[in-house]
Amino acid sequence: MAITTGGATGTPVAPPATATPPAGPSAAGAREARPGAPRPRREAAWRRRDRRWGYVFVGPQLVGMAVFVLLPFVASLVLAFASWNGLTELEWVGFDNFAAQLQDELLLRSIVNTLLIAVVTVPVGLGIAVVIAVALERLRTRTLYLILFFAPVVTSTVAVAMIWQQLFRADGVLSTAIASVFDIAPPDWLNDPRLALLAVCIVSIWSSLGLNVIIFLAGLQNISPSVIEAARIDGAGAWRLFSAIRLPLLSPIVFFSSIVAFISSLQTFDTVFVLTADAGPDNATRTIVYHIYDLGFGRFEFGPSSAASVILLLLTLVITAIQFGAQKKFVHYEDDAA
Repeated sequence: MAITTGGATGTPVAPPATATPPAGPSAAGAREARPGAPRPRREAAWRRRDRRWGYVFVGPQLVGMAVFVLLPFVASLVLAFASWNGLTELEWVGFDNFAAQLQDELLLRSIVNTLLIAVVTVPVGLGIAVVIAVALERLRTRTLYLILFFAPVVTSTVAVAMIWQQLFRADGVLSTAIASVFDIAPPDWLNDPRLALLAVCIVSIWSSLGLNVIIFLAGLQNISPSVIEAARIDGAGAWRLFSAIRLPLLSPIVFFSSIVAFISSLQTFDTVFVLTADAGPDNATRTIVYHIYDLGFGRFEFGPSSAASVILLLLTLVITAIQFGAQKKFVHYEDDAA
């Protein structure tokens, strides 16, 4: 501490002590009461009320997701490593279920059939939907056409499959028309191993066509008219305008629709279950989901059935990852172009 001298005698004098602020609650209160100090905001009552109501409305959805999605998913993962028929005691078998399924000819046949359905229905269905959307865009009154195309989407799959089942009969309208046009014997679609899978593809394309048309039509209407007008001024024809302008700008929607359609194709079950008998003939229409159903609820082999469902999950993830990796080559966003 510094020392100063006072007066003539040079007596050391200590400097005056500075007053220290009192510690404790009173000091905190003084700081809070200081003018200009920020005060903690209290949440408004209406916000708290809205949050509580939000929990009330979201709660049933979360409970339903936990009961019908998360719980079966966890149960499938557990049963995939066990042997259980629903009545006997659960027995752990490790990876035996996966090894047996990967060597099962029925699973391999199911994977091939499912991939064939996806490879046929996705590009063909999306291509037809784009063409129809472009054609409907030129019409001023297209409400009736949209209703007709969208009707199969909101119709029960069982009803759709039963109607097409009658059309695919050897004496049905479709077979009779083909026989009269090409002068051949009426094809029996559902009893011919070469045509049964094609019949499933036709029904799948027809059922999902309306939804894809609506999505693509909305995407076409979202394209800026100034871009179309600039291309026309530069002399672009109808085909050039579609291939170089409309389709690239529509590519994000095509990418989204392709992912949804591919995942939906990998889950094909109800059409096969109603349209054909026992995924026949000769397992020609057997899909992965039908194989899972047959193992679980036909043979009560829940372990192999769960292992097949995990294989389907991995296959879906791999195919989706490939699609996301390939999008950089053909998907064009307006922000990137700008």
